[in-house]
Amino acid sequence: MSESIIPYSLYLAAVLFSSGIYVVITKRNSIFVLIGVELMLNAANIILATFSHNDPNLNGQIFAIFAVALTVCEVSIALAILLNIYRKSRISNLDELNQIGNS
Repeated sequence: MSESIIPYSLYLAAVLFSSGIYVVITKRNSIFVLIGVELMLNAANIILATFSHNDPNLNGQIFAIFAVALTVCEVSIALAILLNIYRKSRISNLDELNQIGNS
């Protein structure tokens, strides 16, 4: 296996991160924004695991596993908050939620 996987992994991470930014910028639904943030965090985890591939201590891969666990906790809390907001106001559009908070 003489061919390095680092450029391919970096291209994959760049595509994931770019698509995550696109989703966050263009979508106004709160669930889609959470999906976009998740894509960006997964791109960062791919980069961590890629650069840790040749490290004998596996520090980057262990850090990526902890980052995945932290991301799962973050998304579950954000989803619970969004479900409570939706239950009270029946609004999932972020622009409309912003207007409710200002009034």
